[in-house]
Amino acid sequence: MRTDPAIVEPTPDPPGLTACALCAGETLGHRDPLPGGQAERLRRLADDGVARLTFVDCLDECERGDVVVARPTAGCRRSGATPVWFERLAGDDATAELESWLRAGGPGRALLPPALESHALERDADADGTSPHPA
Repeated sequence: MRTDPAIVEPTPDPPGLTACALCAGETLGHRDPLPGGQAERLRRLADDGVARLTFVDCLDECERGDVVVARPTAGCRRSGATPVWFERLAGDDATAELESWLRAGGPGRALLPPALESHALERDADADGTSPHPA
């Protein structure tokens, strides 16, 4: 379920989303009733001004499926907020939860809702600082 953009205005500096173009739609596969699947849901968030969307060829987490990284706004990043990685984030319900959280400010500004916690990956520092680990 999508929020009516006329009711909740997007922030002037929305959070960012980075999504893996290769695994977008992998979780639901052919069972997804939406033409374009999860990639289309993410595009709609961007079209509605909820987030700045970047598709990349690979986030190097191929075994996880539907990997999405929520990036904090510039102001939140300066305050120390870090990106939040998600796995298997697919479907109308999960995307609606993501949308609500991003509209509330996303990483560094709003608490992660319980419905998204099961999709979140905890990040540990490693040699290059980019390897996510299951929460």
